[in-house]
Amino acid sequence: MTTGGGDDRIREFTGFRERMNERILAEPNQVVRRFFALDTQAYQAGVLDVATKELLGLVASLVLRCDDCISYHVARCREAGVGRDAMFEAFSIGLVVGGSIVIPHLRRAVDFLDRLESGAPAPAEHLHD
Repeated sequence: MTTGGGDDRIREFTGFRERMNERILAEPNQVVRRFFALDTQAYQAGVLDVATKELLGLVASLVLRCDDCISYHVARCREAGVGRDAMFEAFSIGLVVGGSIVIPHLRRAVDFLDRLESGAPAPAEHLHD
């Protein structure tokens, strides 16, 4: 169930992510810049399409219990045309691989998905999760 603050959570997540990515990439550190570039390239279409790669990122993020990464990949999956049923299949894989410790992160993932489905704007661009 979504609440009136859904847009706020997504807006805060997106704003913070964009602001900090810009701040981090402004530093003259080539290792960080190259990692961000590698991350961007890894999610481009290849033998695997973008939707499949984003689903893989979503499962890995669930298992690693990274809420920012999970939210980001939920949004990217939606933009890549992944439907709710397919996302729930990915959620189930993450839960099976990661175990019950993933459940709190799954709750937040579903809440974020619900908020996106209610019309909240998704985060833009693919720079490191």
